[in-house]
Amino acid sequence: MIYFLSEEGAFKEAVSRSSASYLMVNIYGKRVALAWPDEDAPRLTTGASFMTIRRPYVLSSREFKPEDTFVDVGERVRIGPDSLTVAAGPCSVEDEGELLELGSSLKRMGADMLRGGAFKPRTSPYSFMGLGEEGLRALSRARDELGLPVVSEVLDAASLPLYKKIDMVQVGTRNAQNFPLLQALGEFGKPVLLKRGMGNTVEEWLGASEYVLSRGNGSVVLCERGIRAPGSPTRFSLDVGAITKVKRLSHLPVCADPSHSAGESDLVEPLALAGVAAGANMLLVEVHQHPEMALSDGDQQITPEEFSSLVNKARALWDLLNRAGVKERDELESRLRDRVRKHRRDSGRGGTRPPELP
Repeated sequence: MIYFLSEEGAFKEAVSRSSASYLMVNIYGKRVALAWPDEDAPRLTTGASFMTIRRPYVLSSREFKPEDTFVDVGERVRIGPDSLTVAAGPCSVEDEGELLELGSSLKRMGADMLRGGAFKPRTSPYSFMGLGEEGLRALSRARDELGLPVVSEVLDAASLPLYKKIDMVQVGTRNAQNFPLLQALGEFGKPVLLKRGMGNTVEEWLGASEYVLSRGNGSVVLCERGIRAPGSPTRFSLDVGAITKVKRLSHLPVCADPSHSAGESDLVEPLALAGVAAGANMLLVEVHQHPEMALSDGDQQITPEEFSSLVNKARALWDLLNRAGVKERDELESRLRDRVRKHRRDSGRGGTRPPELP
């Protein structure tokens, strides 16, 4: 049960007399309370409106927030339905000078953000695991010199103080259900790029986002990076159906990572375009000046010249698919908002199943 509070006293008094657990959250400009299980949650007649969302994820759902969410990263980047955001850079930060040179080229070619790994979770403990704090400092200097927001992966909650100068914190597939880390990121407050676990369902992916949202951080971007699929001809199977489905279920922006899905550089561009066609709001692409010399995942990194082709095609495709549909999307969101308002009124009189996107 979710409550939209106009006066907290009535809710706290009612819930104290019940056996329900509850959590208070400030999110998207609203003061809300979550109480569970539904059958034990109090039905209030004053001080709040309430609705029942019969899903394991609540705050990430369209029932809670019908309109698309925009996620601001740094001072200039806004990830959401009105544009395609492209983040590009090396799999691992290997050298500050090379990072600055590459970042300058990528910005000129149309990148909106610079990506780079400083702490790398690797399958083998004998592989290159990144430069650590030195890599984060290099990313911070690149941001200051180039004016590009930066995104980098964090491995554990204890490391978060090192990320104060990183604009967006990435949660990798191996940490996709590291719940203490997700809760800490909710309290940390910076935008989060949440990759889908390589074996997770869409429902589990949204459930993971709920750990961040329920701590008051609404700046979450969901990232599809490919799942393990029997017989897949690529390193991972880019689940474009999941991109389409999750956009129907959730208001959060969605990113496609074609690099990890492909595993081979010549497959990155077509998979990126497939992600855009499925509705991705953002692309995360690995680029290296000399992929054959990269210290990690060289096979899936493309050159700056290949990136230039990719970003130009991706933006042209996004324009083709979206410019004519902005008015229709706004009208659809308006109709859904009206349905949700009606549902909230009806819920206060006994409850009904929440509306879904048509």
